[in-house]
Amino acid sequence: MTESNPDIEISRRRLLGTVGAAGAAGLALGATGGALAHSALAGSEGSGGAAVPSAALGATAVAFHGDHQAGITTPLQAKGHVLAFDLAPGAGRKEAVALMRRWSDSARRLMAGQEAGAADSGIALDAGPCSLTVTFGFGHSFFDRTGLTARRPVALDPLPEFSADRLDPQRGNGDLWIQIGADDALVAFHALRTLQKDAGEAARVRWQMNGFNRTPGATAKAMTARNLLGQIDGTGNPKPSDADFERRIFVPGTGPGPAEHAWMAGGSYAVVRRIRMLLDDWDKQSLAKQEQVIGRKKADGAPLTGGTETTKPDLDKIGPDGKPVIASNAHARISAPAQNGGAAMLRRPFSYHDGIGADGTPDAGLLFICWQADPLRGFVPVQRKLDRGDALSDFIRHEASGLYAVPRGPRPEEYVGQPLLEG
Repeated sequence: MTESNPDIEISRRRLLGTVGAAGAAGLALGATGGALAHSALAGSEGSGGAAVPSAALGATAVAFHGDHQAGITTPLQAKGHVLAFDLAPGAGRKEAVALMRRWSDSARRLMAGQEAGAADSGIALDAGPCSLTVTFGFGHSFFDRTGLTARRPVALDPLPEFSADRLDPQRGNGDLWIQIGADDALVAFHALRTLQKDAGEAARVRWQMNGFNRTPGATAKAMTARNLLGQIDGTGNPKPSDADFERRIFVPGTGPGPAEHAWMAGGSYAVVRRIRMLLDDWDKQSLAKQEQVIGRKKADGAPLTGGTETTKPDLDKIGPDGKPVIASNAHARISAPAQNGGAAMLRRPFSYHDGIGADGTPDAGLLFICWQADPLRGFVPVQRKLDRGDALSDFIRHEASGLYAVPRGPRPEEYVGQPLLEG
């Protein structure tokens, strides 16, 4: 360990002692279904919906060890980094084991609000853990590179092509995937920088994307966030209180399938999509048109058929003109689980803005991340429906895509992915 300022360390320890570890209570998502985003569940901004004091925000820590990896059901953080690595030429299983050991050790330290090690840069020296989470996953190609093809689950097969996709292959897939989230930008960057240095000669960054969400406490009470289209986004996300939540989001501990795939028990599959929003085109639409496209009121997120944000849309309701109140191609209708055989996924994205293009249009949108026990029963059927006629498709563009197997949370003294790499 490098020498550190004792006053800073004492302050940090006192800060960490004021607030217990955060529970996995919150979620994040897309506008009732397919392609958009949410904030966090009620309660993530403090008791009674009050804004969270800054000291509490800094002190909140998320456990590294557990049944599931952090960053899946953790309440949405204000800042995020999503990136993928490819193993270096000549690197294989041995190098992957050493790398996952280094990454897991750094993630454990950083999530506890500690320095990363002897070479810590000091970027986050003054801060607590700030709800930092680091989540690791493996891409389809990882199993070829490490000689583990027999242990590659069928659920990790490449996603089908969708007609509306305009994908950049250099900004998708990859051997290894990392999601970083925190409620402080410096804490998130510190984790990003640490893990990138930890990769050393074993792996090289394939792509990286940076995102953000509303800062916890920015609103007077806990509420669903808005996306960059200005829409309240994420009302229909599955909740941990749902009887079938675990079954839909996490791979079961027992069940059909070869024993070679048992290492994924307790894990989940992450679909990652970079979705550009055509904001200039959207902003030219009238309020009524925007609401017709989504199928919900812009002011409060209530369905056009009436009620409040959490009221179930009446998809059978006919208006005075003899047409469905929620149009046949409205996003809320097409993406509804009832319209997709009950398909469900836990959507937990970040918004992004990567500047203004030469044509004057913003390069902005959604880093869409969704979690499910099986993408063929979660993401794929919903996206197929959206691809065939979602009114929102005129205002978004899918530009990058990836699918990753995210193993269960590590046990004490275990690194992430150890049952796969050493089982």
